[in-house]
Amino acid sequence: MSVNIDLSNKKGIVFGLANQRSIAWSISEKLMDAGATLAFTYLDERLLKSINGLLEGNDSLLLKCDANNESEVKEVMKKFHETHGDIDFIIHSIAFANREDLGGDFSNLSKQGFNLAMETSSYSLVTIAREASKYFSESGGSVISMTFDASTRVYPGYNVMGTAKAALENINRQLSAEFGPRQIRFNSISAGPLPSLSARSIPGFVQMRKAHEERSPIKRPITHEEVANTALFLISDLSSGITGSVIPVDGGYGIIAL
Repeated sequence: MSVNIDLSNKKGIVFGLANQRSIAWSISEKLMDAGATLAFTYLDERLLKSINGLLEGNDSLLLKCDANNESEVKEVMKKFHETHGDIDFIIHSIAFANREDLGGDFSNLSKQGFNLAMETSSYSLVTIAREASKYFSESGGSVISMTFDASTRVYPGYNVMGTAKAALENINRQLSAEFGPRQIRFNSISAGPLPSLSARSIPGFVQMRKAHEERSPIKRPITHEEVANTALFLISDLSSGITGSVIPVDGGYGIIAL
């Protein structure tokens, strides 16, 4: 689908790109096609190699960052500003939980596992927003995070990540209220189940995706491109009146009771 939105005057940072199957990559491709200038963060050398493969022939800024390390987040913002000036948008596509904390009985969740999932998948948005806000222009900008329907309903196998997504959505609302006067908008995209590197770790993912296909009004899985198109809209000035929202891109699955 061709969407004619011009982002040639927009510059931003993508957190959470892992490989070509990442939702973050589909969003990044869409934003670059629209003319946006992007920088990407990477956690380690393994992920850097993967990102370099995706960006072959592209001179995008690559910045090492563990989103749980405040000093590294600060350094990312500083280096981006030194290279590109003001920040216009942020893509937060970061989530992690220990494999043993996905599936099984939720009550067996360890405190360490809970803290790790919450810090990485939820609190990291607070750190990123606080540091990025220092470099947004007077005209504001847009911050997008990625959530899932398990924030409000139980998905067997998703376990602690559902709790983390619930926290992420509340953080999204809190930040939208705090930074709204500066015209910095925060919105979350709640995508239906999409195959990705992280999805492989979720027990029952195949059944989850099949259920969405069978029960959603459109009777098919949603696509990476449909999520990317929504991000494109939320980054653009067309969405200037939208903040603090969770935008479902799930083919209507969320409206169906049975």
